[in-house]
Amino acid sequence: MTFVLAGGCFWCLDAVYRITRGVLSVESVYTGGHTNNPDYHSVCAGITGHAEAVVVTFDADEVAPQIILDMFFTGHDPTTLNRQGHDVGTQYRSAMFPADAEQEALFRAAIERAQPLFEDKIVTTIEPLGTVYPAESYHQDFYGRQPFNGYCQVVINPKLAKVRQRYAEFLTPSLLRGN
Repeated sequence: MTFVLAGGCFWCLDAVYRITRGVLSVESVYTGGHTNNPDYHSVCAGITGHAEAVVVTFDADEVAPQIILDMFFTGHDPTTLNRQGHDVGTQYRSAMFPADAEQEALFRAAIERAQPLFEDKIVTTIEPLGTVYPAESYHQDFYGRQPFNGYCQVVINPKLAKVRQRYAEFLTPSLLRGN
């Protein structure tokens, strides 16, 4: 099964799903916009309409779709409109891109399930799945390649700590990094 999810900077969700048991692949992508073949600079400039997102492919027999979605709501703040921390703009929106009606139902149920965990209203949007454009190679597995980068230390590590605390049983022990 494959989900396309946007929750701020794609490096954060990429890092979360790469340590999740049953996840077969994670790809950082751009989607949800109105321009063809966007690149990082045009997406960051806010002129493409695209969000930074991840394509998560997983074995639903090993990890339930509901767990993948619950982790999504743990790996970012779904109550802030068009921002995650200091990252501001529609490219950092919280969004889910269903491939079909079954996925849309799963996504809506996940939002309802997550809402009681937050004081503020979840603003995650459910948007049509359009063309997905792979992000540049230097964005793929960014945390895995640069765990001591300042952004990784200050922004990603706290999110990974939350995921480890809540979902340890679903993580691959050999892939867990310190923190």
